[in-house]
Amino acid sequence: MKVFPTLIFLFFSFSNNAQEINHQEKLDSILQEANLLYNYEKAVWNASDLLIDNRKLRKKNGGYVVFHKEDSIWVSFFDKDHESIIARFHFVNKDMEKPFLAKLEESAAQEKENELLRIKNLIIEELGHEKYELSFPKSYNPNLILIPENQYYKLYIIMGTSSEGIVPFGNDYLFWADKKGEIFKWHKFHSKLIPARSEIPGVGTVVSETHSHLRSTPYITATDICTFRLYAKYTELESFSVYSPALKTTFIYFLKGNSLKVED
Repeated sequence: MKVFPTLIFLFFSFSNNAQEINHQEKLDSILQEANLLYNYEKAVWNASDLLIDNRKLRKKNGGYVVFHKEDSIWVSFFDKDHESIIARFHFVNKDMEKPFLAKLEESAAQEKENELLRIKNLIIEELGHEKYELSFPKSYNPNLILIPENQYYKLYIIMGTSSEGIVPFGNDYLFWADKKGEIFKWHKFHSKLIPARSEIPGVGTVVSETHSHLRSTPYITATDICTFRLYAKYTELESFSVYSPALKTTFIYFLKGNSLKVED
């Protein structure tokens, strides 16, 4: 009889420890994906700025593709006819602000670049189907991040805005597509757009934001973190937290240190 309570105690202790370990493994994975999303989008931002500064290339711009290998990100811009590449930018993950290499000259597109453009266009065309119910509020635009992974592709949609002092959380999606560009699974992370402001009338400056998730999105997301990293630097916001009703847990992200904390 004395052994039984001890076994119960050990069982619950093991369960709690396992849950903590699982949280950490999941969060490590989310942060890794968030870093990749950020590097993709930040590289596109900076490469686009450099392209726009070149009047000749700006007029020829017909869209871009992005891909990565190990610690590097490549951004390639097509001409309007999608027949050739007009510029390529190579960024190293440790420095997304300046390209490690820039080639502002016309050249033939590589097989990988053509394939990424083909898949991207096929997925975009399919996104027009009414079942996805995609809509984008005024002053916000969708940023599409296509990532090749093994035998399929992932297309993230995060919100972009030119409005000052806002971090555009929410209205974000992930679509999985096969090698034919056909979507076979998708997930909407938030139910709506959740703009976070660092200046609130009657309140003042805000340094931390919080929002809650749908039960179908139990964890803080890579899109949450990526969006915060992209826009928080233009605000006074230093961190944000996500409450998970499904896990009854709060996840906190800190911009300084690019780190996560869990509060039960």
